[in-house]
Formats: sequence, C-alpha cells, structure tokens
Amino acid sequence: MTASRHLIIYNPTAGKGKAAERIPETEALLKARNIDYELRITQRVWHAAELAEAAGRAGFGVVVAAGGDGTVNEVVNGLMLASERGERLPALGVFSVGRGNDFAYGADVPVELEGCVAVLAEGSSRPLDVGRISGGDYPDGRFFANGVGVGFDTIVGLEAAKLKRVHGFMAYVVGAARTFILYPKAPEVRVEHDGGAIAQASHQISIMNGKRMGGTFFMAPHSDNHDGLFDFCMAGKLTRGEMVDLILRYIKGTQAGHPKIRTGRSSRFSISSPNGGLVVHADGETICVDGKAILVECLPSRIRVLFGPRRDQK
Repeated sequence: MTASRHLIIYNPTAGKGKAAERIPETEALLKARNIDYELRITQRVWHAAELAEAAGRAGFGVVVAAGGDGTVNEVVNGLMLASERGERLPALGVFSVGRGNDFAYGADVPVELEGCVAVLAEGSSRPLDVGRISGGDYPDGRFFANGVGVGFDTIVGLEAAKLKRVHGFMAYVVGAARTFILYPKAPEVRVEHDGGAIAQASHQISIMNGKRMGGTFFMAPHSDNHDGLFDFCMAGKLTRGEMVDLILRYIKGTQAGHPKIRTGRSSRFSISSPNGGLVVHADGETICVDGKAILVECLPSRIRVLFGPRRDQK
C-alpha cells in the first residue's frame, strides 16, 4: 500500500444535497494537483463505512471522507472495523463539503475545498484518537470521531432534523425553540470518570474529542484530538434563562467557570440514569432516546489524519 493512491468517498446528500453540486469542482481540483484518486459516490446509509473498511485491502494509502460529520463518522467506523481485524489502515483525509464540519474544524482541516485538496497533496498526518460508545441502540459499541452529546443538544438536533424547509444554523434555532417549549426534565445521572464520580441532575453533557458541535458551539474549545483524553462539559439542572445564557457562552467557548458547569478530562466515562431519560448522540448519530446507561472510551492514536495549518486556540 502506498500513500499515492487516494480513495475519495463522496456523500452527495451532505449539506442537504449541495455537496452533489461540487463533484465537478472537486475532480477539477484533484486533477490540477495531479493526485492519483478514485472517486466513489455513496448510495445508501453505511455505504461509506463499507468502502472505508475495504480500502486498505484494495491498496489505498489515503481515504477521504467527502461530506459532513456523518460521512466522517461512517468512514471512521469502517477504518476501525478493519483495524480490529489487524489490518494496516489508510490515513484519513476530509473534504469539508457538509454543513457543520465540526470534526474538520477540530482536526485543523480547512473550510475551503481548495484548501482541503492542498492538504491532501501535502500529505502531512498526525495521530487521531477515536471514541467508542456502547449502550442504547449499540450495545456492542459504535465508534465516533468528534463527540458525544447527552441531553439538551441531542433533543435540539432531533427536533432540527424534523424540519424539511429550514437548514443550517436556522434549523438549530428552530429546534432549540421547540425544545424550550417542551423543556424536558433533567434526569438524575451518575458520571464516573478517571478522577472520580459526579451524581446530580443534568440537562446537558458533552464528551468531546474535537472542539465544536452544531457548527457553532464550542463545547471544548481547548480540546486536542490526539492527547489520549476526552474533554467533558457538564451542566447541572438549568432554568430556561440559565440555558439561554449558557448557549451564548457555548458560542464563545466561555462556559468554564459558570457555577452550574463542570469541566475536565478523562479517558473513560460511564454515564448511568437508573430512571432512564438519557437522550444521546455521537457525531450527530442517535444512540438512544430514553437510555439508562452508556460507556464512552477513548482509543488513543488509532488512526492517522491529514491536517493543515493549526487553528489558534479559542
């Protein structure tokens, strides 16, 4: 296997279908850089994972997830399934043609497609930690790359996904408004981590490999996705007013120090709620909507990821 062969796994439905319009531009940029590539367009859910899982055996040195965070998630899952069989893995590249592109932000991948192709041509890579979450609909586990959300942000995402004519940040705004009207009760949870345990009612928990969720919200502004640890941000029981205040802080990444926020780092998190009520996503993929327990583990340096100029810490 050589790094000169690149498999571009392209999700045409990313960005609410706008990614499909950029395929000719993508190929033109690749050809201008004389990059040896093969482009495969995904046809269904999990197709990207299947293509990524087979890429190493087919001799590709780099696999590119061309899409949003969901596409990256599938490609990472495929690579990790191959890794568990002891196969040598291609490096991971990303083309930011989705909506949020939160993983790309935390991995120092450019926002512009031309910059993404330049990173691919340069070929600089570094280790990437990968997360595994077990519980809910995935008792045997599923991998993730950017982060896990429990509670408020997951409910907002589910509400936003129901919208057919509202996209991007406005979909999140409308989803948040709907969630504020419903405003579900904060479940009692117990969070066990490397440094001990926390038991309290909580409206929101984020466990982050990257820095950002939802395209806007810096849940872990100082996180590094190659330090062997996840950053966590845990809010207690909040009034509607307190939640609004924290959302504004998340946008700026200034929530640390708030009296109802706990932050820290750990390689492992066990979250349980005996009475249920855990609503959980990983990289935007629903894990459960009324769960009782999940386990989140950091798997250090399992993949190599191509990266560009380092972004300043927020």
